[in-house]
Amino acid sequence: MIVTDCQDHRVSVNVYGEFTLADYKEFEEAVNYKIRFEGPVDLYFDLSDMADATLDVAWEDLQFTRAHANDFRRIAVVTNSQWVAWSAWLTQTFVSATVEVFDTAEAAQEWLAQ
Repeated sequence: MIVTDCQDHRVSVNVYGEFTLADYKEFEEAVNYKIRFEGPVDLYFDLSDMADATLDVAWEDLQFTRAHANDFRRIAVVTNSQWVAWSAWLTQTFVSATVEVFDTAEAAQEWLAQ
C-alpha cells in the first residue's frame, strides 16, 4: 500500500508493506500529472516501512525512470535496506536528477526543502 502526497513541484510516496504494481501505477499517474503541469519535480520515497516489492514493480520502475530521464530534479529515498539503497544509486545512472539516500524522513525532507 502507498500513500501519495502532491505538493508544488514534489511528489511524496510512503510505502507500507508490499509495494505492488498497482501501487506503482498510482505513483506514475501522480508524477505524470505534476510533470505535465509543473515541469520537473522532486521525488520523496519513504520506503522504511516497505516489506518487499514485486518483481514487476522493479521492471516498471526501470521503464518509467528511463522514459523520464530529465523530468526529476532531486530524488530522496528513506530506507534502512542496503538493497534498496543500492537500487536507488543505480537509478541515478538513468536520470539527470540528484539521488540521495537517507536513514530518516526528517533528513530527507530537510534536504528537499533546501
